[in-house]
Amino acid sequence: MTARCPHIAALALLCPAMLMAGPFDGVYKQTANAECSLVGVDGGALKIEENIFYGVEVECRMTSPIDILDMDATLYDMQCTGEGSTWTERAMLMRDAEDEGIYMIWDGYAFRYDRCEEGEF
Repeated sequence: MTARCPHIAALALLCPAMLMAGPFDGVYKQTANAECSLVGVDGGALKIEENIFYGVEVECRMTSPIDILDMDATLYDMQCTGEGSTWTERAMLMRDAEDEGIYMIWDGYAFRYDRCEEGEF
């Protein structure tokens, strides 16, 4: 039993980090030739990490997730701040069919973002 305790302690330390990771975490290109190492600027990348969306001069906390039935998609309340203001909107995130990127749908707008490769950021 004592031999297992260090392993249990290590798993307990890792669990909060695993629970915080969101299903859409990653770095995504705004355009085909985007610079993946530059997050949050025009011509750079967008990032989702631990249910926070980092866009161009905006940060949105992704809350109240609702899974969309029969789709690999989730609807979020986006609590956003940027450019001196705060607002809340809804957005749906969905993986693309090839699992190489995501779709982000806001009221009246739909965007497709390719995932940045590991060495690009």
